[in-house]
Amino acid sequence: MEIKDWWAARSYSADKFALARLVLEEVRAGKAVDQAVRKYPLPDGAGYLGKNALVAAYRQLTESGEWPADADLLARIRMKPVRTLSGVTVVTVLTKPYPCPGKCIFCPTDARMPKSYLPDEPGAMRALHHKFDPYDQVVARLEALQAVGHPTDKIELLILGGTWSAYRKDYQEWFVKRCFDALNGENSESLEAAQVVNEQAAHRNVGLVVESRPDHINIKELAWLRTLGVTKLQIGVQSLNGRILEMNKRGHSVEDTRTTVGLLRRAGFKIVLHWMPNLLGSTIESDRQDFLRLWDGFCPDEIKIYPTQLLANAELYQYWQDGKFTPYTTQELVDLIADIKTSIPRYCRVNRVVRDIPSTNVVEGNKRTSLRQDIQREMRRRGSKCQCIRCREIRKQTAWRDNIHLDDLAYKTDRSEEHFLSYVTPNDKIVGFLRLSLPSQNSRKDEQFFATFPELVGSAIIREVHVYGQSLELGAQQGGVAQHIGLGSQLIAEAEEIAARGGYKRIAVISAVGTRAYYLQRGYRKGGYYMLKDLCEDH
Repeated sequence: MEIKDWWAARSYSADKFALARLVLEEVRAGKAVDQAVRKYPLPDGAGYLGKNALVAAYRQLTESGEWPADADLLARIRMKPVRTLSGVTVVTVLTKPYPCPGKCIFCPTDARMPKSYLPDEPGAMRALHHKFDPYDQVVARLEALQAVGHPTDKIELLILGGTWSAYRKDYQEWFVKRCFDALNGENSESLEAAQVVNEQAAHRNVGLVVESRPDHINIKELAWLRTLGVTKLQIGVQSLNGRILEMNKRGHSVEDTRTTVGLLRRAGFKIVLHWMPNLLGSTIESDRQDFLRLWDGFCPDEIKIYPTQLLANAELYQYWQDGKFTPYTTQELVDLIADIKTSIPRYCRVNRVVRDIPSTNVVEGNKRTSLRQDIQREMRRRGSKCQCIRCREIRKQTAWRDNIHLDDLAYKTDRSEEHFLSYVTPNDKIVGFLRLSLPSQNSRKDEQFFATFPELVGSAIIREVHVYGQSLELGAQQGGVAQHIGLGSQLIAEAEEIAARGGYKRIAVISAVGTRAYYLQRGYRKGGYYMLKDLCEDH
């Protein structure tokens, strides 16, 4: 996948290259990118150079050795830097259309797509274009990200497509293997071989995410997911009200959700829960009360808020036609989410507040995909504040070692004591964090669990280590940027101290394939499903 000649690979003319070089020289000298671009317009009134052309010229100049690498320059010409400000680069792929076990009345049905997806959603459009081939999807996304200046050495692979656990196991294994082959730039004979190659690959997998349902997760399934390399699960909870689940034909109970979340946490997975306001039978007030139940023992690490959207190809449409369902207005949703956002704990990240469904598909109700910005404006008007991780990420701000402090937020769940360790700036921005789980060890129902995961007997678990700021290439440095200044190692050392004080004899890490080498360098060893380290008595 290495592109040696970035400029030629994109069929740009020599004249445009010369123009791009002039623009880059101006930017290197301190001029704003927009000003530099407008100083050198394209001939014949054809407009101006795009940032992708500037990035391609930068790559050509630095990889040929004519210019030294300049992380600050690349950061200035990079398109949509927010995509990698979280410290990793996300690559999203979709599985093929496949029957879903759910009968949910709110889900759209399109024969061309996996259940609940529409062909004109951005990620779905890319998948359809590549005929859902995992290798082609990953390669195309890597090339697109590189072309606009984003690093692609640390990849979080997000596999979407309805209920992953309902797909055939041989398809799952093939799909994941082909994703790894694409990251590795070579074909391997088996998934295990591809994973070994990825430990030292140019594009390392630092997180693997799939989505499923509460009634499809059990101990055997968790072991299989770890075999694939999965580290995070998105679970469609939708509601924690049993009556609402039944009315919407969800097909699982609240107790199923509680059991699944407990198993995921016990096995160290990162937990993302999907929650849906405005389901059939709910009200603004019942949604407010339901949202609070998320923090009663479930305590997800991340959430996606997906307000119900009325679509013509969903069963809910008939309920609306019969006068039995009324979508919330945009303002009602803004008010509701602005209200509940203030109750989100500091250990949780809100990934989304609306599905990225084009408004042309929505029959009635909210059609704005910019709902997050509307909610932020409303909260500023009220003077209220959300303390979730996303709202406190450091992003473009600089962070220096002597200007941050370590915070330990401890909280209880149904199955554990959790420690959210974070480095925070004086203005409360998160630089990096670690999730440490201290599981309860006194339940007889854990016997079957430990038979499958014996390495977790007596173990504390590091479920996530994440350092924020613009993602940098492995080994790169940039002044004031949180990546690669040792914060991860410091967080791990603190977690080991807490676990040892708590009487745990071992610490396990649910490592992604591409981060195994990182933990090996820090004294961990490979176990069956986890990276492991014994804790000394006097640690």
